[in-house]
Amino acid sequence: MYSLYFKRQFDIIISLLLLPLIVPVLTICGLLIKFEDRGPVFYFAKRLGKNKKVFKMYKLRSMKVNSPDIRNEDGSTYNSDKDPRLTKVGKLIRKTSLDELPQILNVLFGDMSFVGPRPDTPEALDYYTDDDLRKLEVRPGITGYSQAYYRNAVKQSEKFKNDIFYVNNISLYLDIKILILTVKNVLTSKNINS
Repeated sequence: MYSLYFKRQFDIIISLLLLPLIVPVLTICGLLIKFEDRGPVFYFAKRLGKNKKVFKMYKLRSMKVNSPDIRNEDGSTYNSDKDPRLTKVGKLIRKTSLDELPQILNVLFGDMSFVGPRPDTPEALDYYTDDDLRKLEVRPGITGYSQAYYRNAVKQSEKFKNDIFYVNNISLYLDIKILILTVKNVLTSKNINS
């Protein structure tokens, strides 16, 4: 019952409650991003959603304009404190996960959930096994099991296994536990980079 009905209702209610609180934060971050290099404030990324639907995921831009897309050998996103593509503001909003705040709009629109497997690029389908495809049975999340427990400290294949674990065990209790651990990890800056 939770995963079929209540989870979506909770997402909508929490999104609506959080929006007035995050608008001032987004405004401040947006002004800092704009002031630094006059580039766009937001970054729109194509991501895989539920049932392989491709959607536009919203993020605050943390990289220099026209930066190349760098991937690890397993297809996962390259993360490093010393990434030369990051702007000064970008380093700060990445470290604090403020760049993810606009995804609350994705949650409100129904593309994402607060908790679920992190969305991959459409190209990630080339790396999926038949088992990995199960992660697309649910809405992707702003945070998920891997992010709460490991953030970027595990390989892509391990993240996929954790995503399947989540799909098989969705519950209100697990979602609350993941949200609490995510907040704790963000506040302590634990396992930000791989």
